[in-house]
Amino acid sequence: MTNEEAEANARSDPDNPPLTQEQLRSAPRMPQVKVIRRALGLTQEEFSARYRIPLGTLRDWEQGRTEPDQPARAYLKVIAVDPEGTASALAMGAA
Repeated sequence: MTNEEAEANARSDPDNPPLTQEQLRSAPRMPQVKVIRRALGLTQEEFSARYRIPLGTLRDWEQGRTEPDQPARAYLKVIAVDPEGTASALAMGAA
C-alpha cells in the first residue's frame, strides 16, 4: 500500500476521521518524556533515578504502552522547565 492509499483509507474511515487543523491546534499538549530525557542527555536509568520515576513506568510512557496521568504530566512539565531545580528539590527531600 502506498502512502497515498493509506492516507485515502484513513480519511475515508467514518469511525475515526483525521483531526482538523483547528482540532490539532486546540488539543492539549502532552510533554514527551523521551524528548525531555534526551534533551537532558540522560539514559532511561539515569532519568528514572534522578526524578524518582519507576523505570518500568518511564519505559511504558516512552514506548506508548501507557500515558502519564494528570499529576505525572504536571511533574514532567516541571522537569522540562527546571530540570536542575527539580532534581535539587528531590535531593533535599532525601537528606
